[in-house]
Amino acid sequence: MRYFTDEHEWIDVAGDVATVGITDYAQGQLGDIVFVELPAVGTTVEKGKDAAVVESVKAASDVYAPIDGEVTETNGALEDDPALVNTAPEGEGWFFKMTIADAGQLEGLMDEAAYKDFVASL
Repeated sequence: MRYFTDEHEWIDVAGDVATVGITDYAQGQLGDIVFVELPAVGTTVEKGKDAAVVESVKAASDVYAPIDGEVTETNGALEDDPALVNTAPEGEGWFFKMTIADAGQLEGLMDEAAYKDFVASL
């Protein structure tokens, strides 16, 4: 199941592991991505707090944790090729994987249809 935040992160949930990245809309707003700072494995992230940083030719932006959990893996491919966030933001351009500390937090996130409506209203 994929969920979305109002800060334009997506989160894929498979069992008790979640994969996090930014949406196609977000990468389009940022422009060409030149650098991604990922959290260290083992870092505890909190819902709504900074988890990563993405820098583009336009600006640097924080990437927020959509839920509480612990980072279990980061996408090393982004260190060599940060432009993956532009070319495959909702696929190979994922940022990190994490445990799910409180599955109840997922209920406050949007599904794909609600996110599309949200973006259309911007």
